[in-house]
Amino acid sequence: MNYRKFGNTGLTVSEIGFGTWAIGGAAFVGNTPIGWGPSDDMVSIAALHKALDAGMNFFDTADFYGLGHSEELLGKIIGNRKDLLIASKVGQTIGANNTIELNYTKDYVIKACDASLKRLKRDHIDFHQLHVARMHHLENGECIEAMQQLQQQGKIRYWGISLITFNPFPEADFFFEHNLGQGFQLVFNLINQKALPILTKAAARGYGIIARMPLQFGLLSGKIQPDTVFTADDHRSYRVVPPITEATLQILKEQVWPLCEKYNTTASGLALSYILSYPEISTVIPGIRTPEHVSLNTDHLVILEATDKQHLQDLYASHWLPVMEMMEKQG
Repeated sequence: MNYRKFGNTGLTVSEIGFGTWAIGGAAFVGNTPIGWGPSDDMVSIAALHKALDAGMNFFDTADFYGLGHSEELLGKIIGNRKDLLIASKVGQTIGANNTIELNYTKDYVIKACDASLKRLKRDHIDFHQLHVARMHHLENGECIEAMQQLQQQGKIRYWGISLITFNPFPEADFFFEHNLGQGFQLVFNLINQKALPILTKAAARGYGIIARMPLQFGLLSGKIQPDTVFTADDHRSYRVVPPITEATLQILKEQVWPLCEKYNTTASGLALSYILSYPEISTVIPGIRTPEHVSLNTDHLVILEATDKQHLQDLYASHWLPVMEMMEKQG
């Protein structure tokens, strides 16, 4: 395992981290699935141990993953170990009408952090994030006051924001302008490179950067086929629809996967290697739910030649933008 600095924080993180959304298990808010289908806790625990053996020291979670269950699993296996780093998130909750709501009031952010610490069995969170907060939440200021207070109290060491997937990222500019926080989590992968301009700006200002969704809902894993159907308890059932799958797989087949043979790597290995070719990125957090996933996401990394990296970057403007538009409409 290789390690990178997390901006100017002093934290050193494994370049491949453990995304824990899937191990939270099946969960619903009303009729809306907010997980990746059911999970087996014993398998999840085995995956966590395998990750530790592989040298992972960075584990990203949220209080909304499995409605707290992924935090509970981390608390059981990692707890208050000081050599391992936990990142969590706050702000998504269940509203009065059994719908997903965003709550960034000061009282809620503080209360939710205390609840996360209890589930994690930890006296602090290493990097705490506002979970896709919008501009009006930041301008209101309560969530910022809460995070700064939690940092002063030592309940969180560093904080930042997990940026929403689809928008021009005014929230990042707000952080830059007001010198807020110490890091960003953002979507960045072969298909979705919309956040590329943020990388340079953030790194130049000393922010750590977490790249999430590196395999774009599994589309870059090489396992999804045109006829793949997701179960109703998997959030991809309404996000990854046939027109998206068909368009994506065709471009990958023609323009991307031939590089796997050149580098003797896997689809996921190529996808992760592309992200890691950007030194601005501190860590990449593929979703992991089995020990096999740990190996798939750590054993096949390669160093890309500059011309191949440029080719993969150029595909975003020439091929992926129409696909991204379809994905944005699906939410």
